[in-house]
Formats: sequence, structure tokens, C-alpha cells
Amino acid sequence: MAVGALLGTALLTAPVAAHATAAPPAAAATAPGATAAAAAATGLDDPAKKDIAMRIVSSAENSSLDWKAQYKYIEDIGDGRGYTAGIIGFCSGTGDMLDLVEYYTKTKPGNVLAKYLPALRKVNGGDSHAGLDPNFTRDWAKAAQDAAFRKAQDHERDRVYFNPAVGQGKADGVGTLGQFVYYDAIVMHGDGGDPTSFRNIRKRALAKAKPPAQGGNETAWLNAFLDARVWAMKQEEAHSDTSRVDTAQRVFLKKGNLGLDTPLEWKVYGDSYRIG
Repeated sequence: MAVGALLGTALLTAPVAAHATAAPPAAAATAPGATAAAAAATGLDDPAKKDIAMRIVSSAENSSLDWKAQYKYIEDIGDGRGYTAGIIGFCSGTGDMLDLVEYYTKTKPGNVLAKYLPALRKVNGGDSHAGLDPNFTRDWAKAAQDAAFRKAQDHERDRVYFNPAVGQGKADGVGTLGQFVYYDAIVMHGDGGDPTSFRNIRKRALAKAKPPAQGGNETAWLNAFLDARVWAMKQEEAHSDTSRVDTAQRVFLKKGNLGLDTPLEWKVYGDSYRIG
């Protein structure tokens, strides 16, 4: 969705390797089916917490908690980024949709979207539909019926947005809520070099507070980060409604819910939501 969304697998401002997760208890390490990945899932990467994160983001992006219904979603929302589609708002104008279709085609050559790759390369960076209309939206919905395409969306969501957000959150010493705060910011703003990108939102926050890994208070740090996020949102008309921060993330933070534990109640754009 975001401008400058091409993050790759590198962590944003601190290497993943710099953060050592606690060793799992011996019993967990030897339990049948236990894996290192499962043992390391101590924050937003815990499957139950990840599902909560997806539902909260979907409430803002799609006015629905049913994020799994969004694989087929596609429309031009008039924000200058061309088509917005899928579970995380991949955009034809920002490169992440192109990356997605390239990855899908690599894993499943000859798929229904492969023929649009030349057009997606040409429209990247703008809002044009040249070479996509009139059948791209129909074919996107058709592709969404394919488990391989849904898996590709999951893969690109994790590679470009989710894993970097969680990795940076753990490196900064923030808990599950803080990792979600980072994730939602990367989804909207990407991590390019522009002033409103994730890394520059974080840099702006660092001028006001320190994350726990640098000796700061977690609540104070997250408030500073959200202040910087609101500033970034207000720089663009399409993002100027800051309710996904004001009446959602701030609500969780004010309640001291640093673990993003249910039940959760929030509002986005005036609509009320609840989990648990």
C-alpha cells in the first residue's frame, strides 16, 4: 500500500541479529513439533496476536474485521496510487503490487495475472490504469480463488511489512502493542526515504523519547511515536483522518494494554469494533 514499500528482508534501522530472543524452556524446545520459529513467536508474531493485528488493520483498510475476505478486494480509492488491492492494500503505483504478481508468477507460471506484468511495470510510480483495464479487477478476483495467490499475498505481507515491523519492535524492546503500532505505520507509510516513511517517523520520535532498548519508558516512547505518526498522516490529505491512531491505538495504550490482549474495543472512522 505504502509509497516506497520495497523494504526487502532487511530490518529497518537495527539488524535482527542484534536482538537475541530469550531461550525457550527446555520442555518447549523438546516438545513434539516444536520449532525455533514457534519458540521465537513471543509478540505480534504469535499466530493469535497476528490474527488480531490483521483484523485491526482490516477495520481501518476495509471497514471489516474479516481480513481473510480481502484477498479478492481491489479498487482505485483515488489516492494517487492506482489500484489498491488484497489483504494489505498492495498498490499498482507503489511497487508492492508488482512485487506480489512477480512472486506469484515465479511460484505459479502462467497464472491469470502474469499477462499484466508489463503493464504493472509501466504504471509503477503513478496512478495510471494503462494496460490494466478493463479486465484486471476481474482477473484479480479470479486469482484470489487460487490458494497459491492467497499464499503469495501472505508471503509479501510478511516480507515487506510484518516481519520488518516485528523485528524492529523487538530490537527496540517494545511489546506486542508496540510491534502492532510499527506494523500499522509501515503498512500506511512504507519505509522509503521520504519524510513520512516509517524510518523517519521513528527518527522524529527519537528526538522526543527513547525506546526501552535505549533505556526509555515504553509508554512514553509509544506516545512519542504515535505523535510523529499523526504528524506524518496529516501531511497527506488521503491519510489526514487519524482515527486509526486516536480512537484505536491510543485507546489501547491509555489502558496500559501493552500486550494487545483481548477484549479490545476501538473505533475507526466513527465505526465501532470489538474483539473478544
